[in-house]
Amino acid sequence: MSQVHNGVTHAAKAEADTYRGDEERPLGGYIVVMAVFAAIVAGAAGLAAATRRTLPTGVGPWDVLLLAAATHKVSRTITKDAITSPLRAPFTRYEGTAGPAEVMEEVRSTGGLRHSIGELITCPFCLDVWIATGFTLGLVFAPRVTRLIAATFTAVAGADFLQLLYAKAQQGEG
Repeated sequence: MSQVHNGVTHAAKAEADTYRGDEERPLGGYIVVMAVFAAIVAGAAGLAAATRRTLPTGVGPWDVLLLAAATHKVSRTITKDAITSPLRAPFTRYEGTAGPAEVMEEVRSTGGLRHSIGELITCPFCLDVWIATGFTLGLVFAPRVTRLIAATFTAVAGADFLQLLYAKAQQGEG
């Protein structure tokens, strides 16, 4: 059994080294992050089954739009907002300002789990999957609360766009 384990480990390491080439890519950290995501989803599915929760009969276009806008806003807030930078600080280094109320950060660690978490919490596209999954699970366990929270973040996203349009209109007046 030990020889099989060593052979699998060696083969996996060789594949990872071939994939990486000369670049530093924390594949082991990515595996941990994916495993955590899978465990959360599996745990939620198990809890839903144990509590006899049923899936929604359908997800209408309104819910999809609501969750898309809310996912966008929550993801941008976590990954780019200046106010949430203390959450990212253990994994990132401040690089400068990016856009209105946003900062640009670089992942501090060059490998392992810390780097993988840093990439996840600085990439709105990466975090979208986690946020959208959370909202979707919310529709199963607490649909009214989930819609209220999603509506709040959708309103904030809409207000952000209006602020940007207003600023653009003011620039055109001069």
